[in-house]
Amino acid sequence: MNKTELIAHIADQSDISKAAATRAIESIVDAVKKTLKKGGTVSLVGFGTFAASKRLARTGRNPRTGEVIKIKAAKIPKFRPGKGLKDHLN
Repeated sequence: MNKTELIAHIADQSDISKAAATRAIESIVDAVKKTLKKGGTVSLVGFGTFAASKRLARTGRNPRTGEVIKIKAAKIPKFRPGKGLKDHLN
């Protein structure tokens, strides 16, 4: 399912326009991005938790030349599924 299909599904299930569903999805995504950028977590009980994690700087190797390169430290997003989502899949 892509974003367009998700918007259509939400619009049909919630009996709202696709424009309103688009604004709702974009608002949710924006809120998650802002919270993770600040270092917080977003927990949706029964679905899962979004969190930002720090990846330390490390050395790597250029596969083409074999040269050793430095890879900078970075923040990466992580998602931990909740019990409700796990139970629904199994």
